[in-house]
Amino acid sequence: HGKTTITPGLAESWTVSDDGLEYTFKLRPGVKFQTTDYFTPTRDLNADDVIFSFERQWKKESPWFSYLEGTGWEYFTGMGFPDLLKEIVKVDDLTVKFVLNKPEVAFLPDLGMDFASIVSKEYADQLDKAGTRQQFTQKPIGTGPFQFVDYQVDAVVRYAAWDGYYGGRQKIDDLIFAITTDPAVRAQKLKAGECDIMSYPAPADIAGLQADPNLKVDEQEGLNIGYMAYNTTLPPFDKVEVRKALNMAVNKQAILDAVYQGAGQAAINPIPPTMWSYNKDIKDDPYDPDAAKKMLADAGVKDLSMKIWAMPVSRPYNPNAQRVAELIQADYAKIGVKAEIVSYEWTEYRERGKQKDRDGAFQLGWTGDNGDPDNFLFLLGCDAIGQSNYAIWCNQEFEALLQKGKATTDVAERTKIYEEAQVVFKREAPWLTIAHSKVFMPMNKKVSGFVMDPLGIHRFDGVDVTE
Repeated sequence: HGKTTITPGLAESWTVSDDGLEYTFKLRPGVKFQTTDYFTPTRDLNADDVIFSFERQWKKESPWFSYLEGTGWEYFTGMGFPDLLKEIVKVDDLTVKFVLNKPEVAFLPDLGMDFASIVSKEYADQLDKAGTRQQFTQKPIGTGPFQFVDYQVDAVVRYAAWDGYYGGRQKIDDLIFAITTDPAVRAQKLKAGECDIMSYPAPADIAGLQADPNLKVDEQEGLNIGYMAYNTTLPPFDKVEVRKALNMAVNKQAILDAVYQGAGQAAINPIPPTMWSYNKDIKDDPYDPDAAKKMLADAGVKDLSMKIWAMPVSRPYNPNAQRVAELIQADYAKIGVKAEIVSYEWTEYRERGKQKDRDGAFQLGWTGDNGDPDNFLFLLGCDAIGQSNYAIWCNQEFEALLQKGKATTDVAERTKIYEEAQVVFKREAPWLTIAHSKVFMPMNKKVSGFVMDPLGIHRFDGVDVTE
């Protein structure tokens, strides 16, 4: 826990061919899928489950490819897996081989991400036969330490320790996620003893939580970035001079002071400074409203009206997107740009943001999934347009470096490639890079064994609560 190293899980070992095109995994024997009142597995996890878990995201002829309206397999598609995978071969029940079309050095870290979770083919077949595919996500089945119990929409998710977990039974019996959107209310619940751990505290609440004698507050530098993406395909945002001018109009320090309150630093590059290959030589665009105003005029832009999109949720990389939007709106007004702030329900917000005719600048962010720089830079890749590339930016120079980095195994060489990619990014400015935040995790002092994860994952295996 708490690291980005790759360790065995459902695969207990693996080998990679010399040409980097074949990955052969030996599956852990005896792994059970959970038994519930709606599903009783007749076999252990095997290669069929692995193949199904990927082909449902890959093969359009699979009945599971589009079993839910709006299913887009954002990670699988955005990270280029449809073009990367050549075939997945069942060698035997406990051996599966992935054959790639080209070397991909980040392939192993990518398989540690959520989208690559292994699900039960047997359960899927049962639902397919019954005509109830939608239950696959509503009543999930897994192999992990906690078993799904129930979900009350926008209220609570309940899990219970599962005796059949290959890693052994957990110390806590019940795991309950109480969905509470307001960070101030989350803090109140923690202080009152209504919950044991809270995520994403508001910066203004952190000092009070640290002062509470019944609580402890873990913290670490976040492997994250908060940004605002311009739609680089629509005028005038298709001009780099306009994007640069808008970036130079924003007072990042004012945002850090008002929103992050000492728990963040100004972002310069698309990857955080805690990530290897971060380019320390790149300088940020200066805060210079006068120069920004002149740049807009020189670009032939006057009386610009645009939208600033504000997330409706709090995230570690941006604890208050509405307030950030208001500050940027005021900064833009100083250079003669009129900005309207818009927001939508979270799912609708992200879907609207992907539209190619989306107006203006879109606030979002990213927390690393696997500890590899590619996991940040792929957000701006050509394959990610319509998925995670909210700038709708396809720069061939950047794309070539991205692909070269994926195919290079030498870390020193990859570092040079990614440093160069960051230079291209900063020159072209598809984003306003806003901030990298610290991440805080307040919890009751009765909690032991919880380890903060740089990838933003909340793991409860090995956690205990002493009364």
